[in-house]
Amino acid sequence: MSSAQKVRVRFAPSPTGGLHLGGVRTVLFNYLFARRHGGDFVLRIEDTDQTRFVEGAEEYIQRCLEWCGLEPDESPFKGGPYGPYRQSERKPMYREFALLLVESGKAYYAFDTPEELEYMRSSLKTAENPNPQYDHRLRMQMRNSLSLPQEEVDRLIQGGAPYVIRIRMPEGETIGFRDMIRGEVTFQTGQVDDKVLLKADGMPTYHLAVVVDDYHMKITHAFRGEEWLPSAPVHLLLWKYLGWEESMPQWAHLPLILKPDGNGKLSKRDGDRLGFPVFAMDWKDPKTGELTKGFKELGFLPESFVNMLAMLGWNDGTEQEIFTLDDLVARFDMDRVHKGGAKFNFDKAKWFNHEWIKFYPAEGLYELVEPLFAAKGVVSASAGSRGAVTRERIVDVIRLVKERCTFLTDFWDQSYFFFEDPVEYDMVAVGPKWNEKNKAFFEALSADIKQLVDFDAALLETNFKALATAHGIKAGELQMLFRVMLVGGKFGPSLFGIAAFLGKEKTAHRIDKAVAVFG
Repeated sequence: MSSAQKVRVRFAPSPTGGLHLGGVRTVLFNYLFARRHGGDFVLRIEDTDQTRFVEGAEEYIQRCLEWCGLEPDESPFKGGPYGPYRQSERKPMYREFALLLVESGKAYYAFDTPEELEYMRSSLKTAENPNPQYDHRLRMQMRNSLSLPQEEVDRLIQGGAPYVIRIRMPEGETIGFRDMIRGEVTFQTGQVDDKVLLKADGMPTYHLAVVVDDYHMKITHAFRGEEWLPSAPVHLLLWKYLGWEESMPQWAHLPLILKPDGNGKLSKRDGDRLGFPVFAMDWKDPKTGELTKGFKELGFLPESFVNMLAMLGWNDGTEQEIFTLDDLVARFDMDRVHKGGAKFNFDKAKWFNHEWIKFYPAEGLYELVEPLFAAKGVVSASAGSRGAVTRERIVDVIRLVKERCTFLTDFWDQSYFFFEDPVEYDMVAVGPKWNEKNKAFFEALSADIKQLVDFDAALLETNFKALATAHGIKAGELQMLFRVMLVGGKFGPSLFGIAAFLGKEKTAHRIDKAVAVFG
C-alpha cells in the first residue's frame, strides 16, 4: 500500500447465525484501525454458501454493530461506491476470474463425484500419505482436466456434467508474507491441497471470493482470525496469479479468544456449560427455535462490552483498563496486539460492566433502565399511568443504586423498595435482634418522624442516634433492623438516604408495618 492510499478495512461475516465474541472483536479492531487512520470500514456479507444461509442473520449482524456503536461506512444496508456488498449479488464476476485462472493453467476443472472423493480419502492411503487430500500427489488419479484427454473434458462440459474449479498448487515453492502481528510467515506450497475456487452451483468459495472482493473494493488491510492462517498460501497465490500482487492488502491474523482455562477456542457450548453468553445479542435460530443468550440482554452496556473485547488480546502498554471508544481509537496500534490467545474471563467481563455503570451518568442510564421499570409498572409521570413517578425521581433512584449494580437488569432488584413496600422481610436477620426494647425504640421513632416538619437524611440520622441514646441502645445495633423495615433485606444504598427519598409518611408507615410483622 502506498503511503498516500486511503486505509480501507472490512468485516466479512457469513449470515449463518449469531455474532460470536471473536467476530465482534474482529469488527472492533477493524473499526479502531480505520478510525485511527482516517479510513473506511466496510461490512461485506459473504453468503456464497447458500446451504448455510439463515434468514434474518444479515439484519441481526447489522443490529449488533449498531448496538456496539461500530457502524460501517459502507454495507449492504448503506450502499457505497464499491457495491454490491453481498457476494451472492457478485456471482458472475467470480466465474470470470476462475475461468481466467483455468486458461492460464493455474486452475483446472474437476469432475469428481462425492463417491469418488470419498474413495480417494478412504482407499488411497499409503504409509507416506496417511491422510490423502486432493493435491499434487493424487490429482492425476482423479477425474479432472489435468488427467483427462481434452476431448473428454470438452464432452463433459458441453454435456452439462457438474464440475468445480480447483487451484493448481505448485509442488515445491516457498511463499510467504509479513503479518502485522506475527512478522514473517512462510509456507511450503506442496503441503497445501488444491482448494476448490468455484463450486458446482457457480458460487465461489471463500478463497476466490475474498481475493476478488478485496481487490475490487480496494481493501488495504485485512484482519481475520488466526484459524485462517493455513489458507494464506492459497490466497497469496491467487493475488499473484490474477496479477494483483502489488495491490494485496496487509494481513493481520488475530489471536483466538480461548476458554477460561486456556484449553482451546471459546465456543457456544462452553458458554452454555459455564453459564455465560458468547454472542453479542440474543440469537434465536429461525430453523430450530433455539435461543442463545447475548451480552446485551444480560444487561451489559455496549461501552463496557466493547471495552472488555478490546482488552482481549490488546493493551496500550499501560495499566489502564477502562477506555471509551474515543480513547481506543486514539491509542489503538496493531503493534500492541498479542500473538497468543486471550483467555475469556466472565468475572472480568462483569467487572468491566460494573465499572462502566458506576462511571455512566444517571441521566444516560435512565434511557436504558426505564423499560425495565416500566415492565414493573413504574413509568415516568408523562405516561399518565397509575404507577407513574417523575423522570427526575427515577433518575435519583438510579443515582442512588448504580454503584451496587453489575448488570442493567440489576436495577430493579436493587431499587424496587423505592416504589413499593416490602412484601417479605429477612426474618433470619431480624430474629436474634428483635426484642421489646428495640420494638419500643421503633414505635418512638415512627412517632417522632410523623411530627417532623423538615425531613432529610442528615436530620433523620441525627434524630435516630439521639433517640437511640435516650433508649440506651447503640445506634449501630438498630440500623440493620431499620434497613430491613424499609427494604425487606440487608441491602441497598445509604439507609438514611433511602428514608429521605421515601419521605416521612412512607418511612413511618413502613416502620409501623414492620413492627406489626416482627411482633
